[in-house]
This record gives sequence, structure tokens and C-alpha cells, in this order.
Amino acid sequence: MLDGFYHKSESMENRIDSRAVAKRIFTYEEAAALLPDVQRLTDDAVRHVEELDESAVPDYQRVVARWVEQILALGIEVKGLWLVDFDNGSGYYCWKFPEPALEYFHGYEEGFGGRVKLN
Repeated sequence: MLDGFYHKSESMENRIDSRAVAKRIFTYEEAAALLPDVQRLTDDAVRHVEELDESAVPDYQRVVARWVEQILALGIEVKGLWLVDFDNGSGYYCWKFPEPALEYFHGYEEGFGGRVKLN
């Protein structure tokens, strides 16, 4: 069900600009401490989306928009559907649902495709 949703929500995601939120720099410890909140918010949103009928596009959009607002309120950047970045001043600690922990980093220019696993 979520596969179809990614396409349906694409136009809404393109309107979301994480840069409009005040920039926050995270140490790894700060980002890791916030991750359980991010995981809980994301788990709730994903579960809600999975319960919706596939034709309920406005409801999907409301769930995703609410998730985005909640993540941005934490000072975390939203980079895609269920994908967030914690700015560390030299790049990003990157997390994507349903990863179990904050295990990846990428520079500002590399993006998701340039993620490397943290040791």
C-alpha cells in the first residue's frame, strides 16, 4: 500500500522546504537521543497510512503533512517520505524508516545515495 502512496504524495513532498525552519546543529549524542521520538512519530504515521483506504489521498496527505510538521518542530530536516537528516555542521546523520538506529552519515552534497555507515 505504501508503494502507491509514495507516488501520490510526491507533489506534496515537493512543496515541503525543510530550509524554512531555523537551522539546528546536532552532535551525534543529541541526534541519537531524539531518534526514539522520531521513530515513534514515524511509526504512528506509517501505521495510520497503512490503515487508510488507497483512494483516501487527502487523508494520506494530511498524515504526511502532520508528520513533517512534527519532525521539523524538533529541528530535524525532512528529506523525503519517512526520511530525515540531522545536520551536524559538516553533513548529516541520516535515518530512514524502518532503520533500527542512527547508523548513517552523508555530506551536504552527496545526499542519500552517498550515505556511509557509521562505525
